[in-house]
Amino acid sequence: MKPRRETVSSADERVIRPWGWYEELREGSGYKLKRLWLNAGQRLSLQRHHHRSENWTVAEGSGDLLCDGRWTSATPGMTLHIPCGAIHRAQGGQEGLLLIEVQHGALLEESDIERLEDDFGRVLS
Repeated sequence: MKPRRETVSSADERVIRPWGWYEELREGSGYKLKRLWLNAGQRLSLQRHHHRSENWTVAEGSGDLLCDGRWTSATPGMTLHIPCGAIHRAQGGQEGLLLIEVQHGALLEESDIERLEDDFGRVLS
């Protein structure tokens, strides 16, 4: 069996965003593992991806998760599957929200974000 290509990142590579931050933890053939922190009351852009699906697991905090028009309360331990092409967003509650995100697909880059709505004036797709 051929060894799989895998890279590991460190917390020193945290990417700051207006809603909080994210860090890439591990990446391999067809998958990427990230950790995202949403500050209290902040939310990701309303978005979709054309080349990947995502699975979110709530690690700590609270908030709300949206997938294809359905809102779900985010509590530690819950998971949400976001199919490729599904419109989705996450919002931090009063204490913020920590998500573990597993991406699966052919293109696992930030360029695969189609923003439909954004609270921070970033370019919409």
